[in-house]
Amino acid sequence: MTFYIKPLFLLSALLCLFSCKSQTVISTVGAKNQSVVNDSAFVNLKEYSIDFVYDMKYATADNFLKAKVYDCAECFLRLKTVKAMIEANTEFMKMGYKIKFFDCYRPLDIQKKMWKIVPNPSYVADPSKGSIHNRGGAVDITLVDVNGIALDMGTSFDFFGIEASHNYQNLSQHIKDNRELLKKVMMAHGFNPLESEWWHYNLISALNDKVSNAKWKCD
Repeated sequence: MTFYIKPLFLLSALLCLFSCKSQTVISTVGAKNQSVVNDSAFVNLKEYSIDFVYDMKYATADNFLKAKVYDCAECFLRLKTVKAMIEANTEFMKMGYKIKFFDCYRPLDIQKKMWKIVPNPSYVADPSKGSIHNRGGAVDITLVDVNGIALDMGTSFDFFGIEASHNYQNLSQHIKDNRELLKKVMMAHGFNPLESEWWHYNLISALNDKVSNAKWKCD
């Protein structure tokens, strides 16, 4: 007996591969198919823009954990976060800068792995509660100039002293201006800063999204 699948059912099934709660592996969808992907789906940023720079710290041991926790360096985010990041980056590029990523969406299993290494909520979000990174709405970023040189933000990424705070004032005016530029543009495109970390931004519309453990395949 032959069965025929109706187009509407097929489309619903394809969308479920991205957004259903039971999802465990993120499928790859190119920008050409953007119209069939809903805003809450996880997508690879590289397939929507070539204008970002990447230094995915947790895919290496060059981080405060001193451990590699990702199998490969990819930047997945929910599509609505990708759209907002592209808009922000377009504005930065007009000024001669680009966004560089340190971290993007973080599957819950990775959060658990980090918590096992450093079980301290001052440094790692408790996986029992989850973080905005686990929801696909948080990004850890900085800015680089046309030569790929990072702007001076006063501290390194994942520096957990008071000097990394947005309100810390004992900095040069140049550093304050760099932080303010990053903050101003990101907020204009729907993100809120994390007060204690100049590099961390949360998409406001993603704050209530569900924690996810969806993963991507590594080559």
